[in-house]
Amino acid sequence: MSIIRGQDIDEAARWLLAGRLVAFPTETVYGLGANAADEQAIRAVFAAKGRPLDHPVIVHVLDQHACSAWAQPVSAQAEQLMQAFWPGPLTLVLPRHPGVSPLITAGQDTVALRCPAHPVARQLLQRFAHLCGPQAGVIAPSANRFGQVSPTQADHVHEEFNELDDIAMYVLEGGAATVGIESTIVDLSQTGQPARILRPGHVTARQIEAVLGTRVRAFDQGGSEDSPRVSGSLKAHYAPRTPLLLFDRQMLEHKLGQLPDGRIAVVGCGPLLRGAKMPARIHYEYLPADEKKYAARLYDTVRRLDRAGFDALWFEQPPQDESWMAVNDRLHRAAAAFD
Repeated sequence: MSIIRGQDIDEAARWLLAGRLVAFPTETVYGLGANAADEQAIRAVFAAKGRPLDHPVIVHVLDQHACSAWAQPVSAQAEQLMQAFWPGPLTLVLPRHPGVSPLITAGQDTVALRCPAHPVARQLLQRFAHLCGPQAGVIAPSANRFGQVSPTQADHVHEEFNELDDIAMYVLEGGAATVGIESTIVDLSQTGQPARILRPGHVTARQIEAVLGTRVRAFDQGGSEDSPRVSGSLKAHYAPRTPLLLFDRQMLEHKLGQLPDGRIAVVGCGPLLRGAKMPARIHYEYLPADEKKYAARLYDTVRRLDRAGFDALWFEQPPQDESWMAVNDRLHRAAAAFD
């Protein structure tokens, strides 16, 4: 495989125009981008990731004015949320425009749209729109193999794809993602129905309700029969290769007394067991007891520990309140891969 890393935004835009793959930073995670109007390029993204064709992808656009090329109609509620949260980590699920490829929507009558805030992503979309027209779109699922931990740095993208030898990719470098977990997904596709959260993220239900002035249907991790399929909604997802277990703080001392064989990394949500001595084969560290700071470091921490040769990763269960919902969702899906 040919991976080219650089910071040449014009070159990256030309790659997209030519139907080639470009990994680029957003404020959430790095995405694996392709021209959303090029079916061959879209298929190349699915092939590189090993992504099932029944799993839809998100179209990234420069601004809300581009949406009419991808969604029809764009409701007043959608426009309210775009004005409030775009550019930013919010994805809207809307009725799809008839011209949108079914590869993007997985054959559904809905399409997911997002306008990223990362300056490099915005510059790339601006240059690409200059080449293709103001309504240009770029699909960009996370730049990792399907079901694995999302990348928040260019190095993570290289780690994911450097062993593949049948595709080329330009990795547009832009530092570490600041949000660190995927965007909130809100369904506005059903006329007359309240907005509903399909994937929790940095933008909360409470923030959305404050803009719309109405209640939002709460996130249901199991989904519902009438929900559109969206990215990151499988029971097992965001998973490292090393088995990951969630534990309750009150259970830790008991668990440490019944340790399985092997080396274990224990990750607390804030400091754990002050003054207590961990067994020699336990590596211990903790992430901030602040949901946004925790989220920004989560995937990088999982990836680093996954590479370190541990036999298991134990993560403390964070608080169960709404502000931690997105972090808890990612951890539960990661752990579900090892149930």
